[in-house]
Amino acid sequence: MNSRFVDAFCCEWLKKRRSLGAWLVVAGAFFTPGIVTLARLIRREHLPTLYAAPEFWTSLWRSSWESMAVFFVPMAAILTTSLVVQIEVRNNCWKQVHALPLEPHTIFLAKFAVIVLMLVQFFLLFDLGIYLSALLPWLLVAGVPYPQASLPLGTFVGDTALYFVDCLPIVAAQYLMSLRFANFLAPIGIGFLAWVGALGVLSWQHANLVPYAYTMLDYLGDNPAARTTAPTSGLQLFALAWFVLLTVAGYVLFATRTHKG
Repeated sequence: MNSRFVDAFCCEWLKKRRSLGAWLVVAGAFFTPGIVTLARLIRREHLPTLYAAPEFWTSLWRSSWESMAVFFVPMAAILTTSLVVQIEVRNNCWKQVHALPLEPHTIFLAKFAVIVLMLVQFFLLFDLGIYLSALLPWLLVAGVPYPQASLPLGTFVGDTALYFVDCLPIVAAQYLMSLRFANFLAPIGIGFLAWVGALGVLSWQHANLVPYAYTMLDYLGDNPAARTTAPTSGLQLFALAWFVLLTVAGYVLFATRTHKG
C-alpha cells in the first residue's frame, strides 16, 4: 500500500476523533438496542417466556433492524459523510489540504476510506448492541433464563454485510455532494429529501433503481406483509454499481474543480 495514502488516512482518522460524526456513530449504533433493552426491563414479567422461545434471536434481530434499515442507517450515512467533510470546510482548511504533497486521488480516497470505516464501526457496534440488549435483561432480572435458542451468528454476519453494501451508494452520493457544496446543510438537505423520496417509491416496481432505497427494500423483502413490488434479488449488485458510478463521478468533480477551497 502506498505510504502516502497510509499517512493521509491516519491524518484524516485523527481529524475525525473529536468531531460530531464520531459521536454520532456510537450514539446511533446503540440507540435502538438501548430502547429495546429499556422496553424489556419495563415489561420484565414477559421475559421468561420470551427468552425461552425458539425464535428468540431471529425475533430480536428483525425487531432491531426495522428502525435501522428504514431510518438510522440512511441517516447515519448522510450525516457521517457530511460531518467528516465539514471538518475542512468549518476550519477553512481545504487550501492547506491541497497544498500538501499529495495527489488528488490520495486526498479523495483517504477521507473516503475514513467515512467507510466509520460506517463499518457503526454496523459492528450495532450488532454488539443487539447482543447486549439480550444479555442485560438476563443479567439484571432474576429468574430470566439465558436464551434457549442457539445464536445464528453466520446468518447475522451475512445480513450485516448485505446491509452495509446496501448503504454504500448513499455514502458515495453524499460524499460527492459534500465535496461539491461548501454549505454544510445543502448535502444533508438533499440527502434527506432523497431518503424521503425513496420511502415514497418503495411500492414502485422499479424501486430497486433508487440508490437510497436498498436498505429498506432488503428489510421489507423478507416481510410477506410489506407492500413492495420491486424485485429484491440482486440488490447488492445494483448497490455496488451505483457506488462505483457515484464514486467515480465524485472523484472527477473533485479532481477537476478549479476552486480549491
